[in-house]
Amino acid sequence: MAGNVVVDAGPVVAWLNRRDARHEWAKGEFGRLKPPLRTCEPVLVEAAFLVRRSGGDPGAVLALVVKGVLRVAISLQDEAAHLHALMRRYHDVPMSLADACLVRLSELVDDVSVMTLDDDFRIYRRKGRQVIPILAPHGV
Repeated sequence: MAGNVVVDAGPVVAWLNRRDARHEWAKGEFGRLKPPLRTCEPVLVEAAFLVRRSGGDPGAVLALVVKGVLRVAISLQDEAAHLHALMRRYHDVPMSLADACLVRLSELVDDVSVMTLDDDFRIYRRKGRQVIPILAPHGV
């Protein structure tokens, strides 16, 4: 596994929701990974929305930032042109802003893997043609 981990919304939601089918996997992964784990604001927004929709406390997502478990590691303002280009490239998937941020983070950070439940990361490429290493439960 890579030394640096970029985190998508799915694992965060699974970790915070004990009823989630992937909770035990997420709990184990977050327990063994060394913080801070990198993410982006769109992932935090998506995770908070999904946690709330499942009856949880959306503030728990921000608490992970406050505690230093997650760190916002990309500026939308600074990376807008790159993000726009990625979203245009993968318009047929379609790529969300959160996914574009994670792909871009994977380009900016060496020795990286993306922790996700989203199989679209098997389609996306970093730096043009490089496969993005993912950290996911078996079957994703």
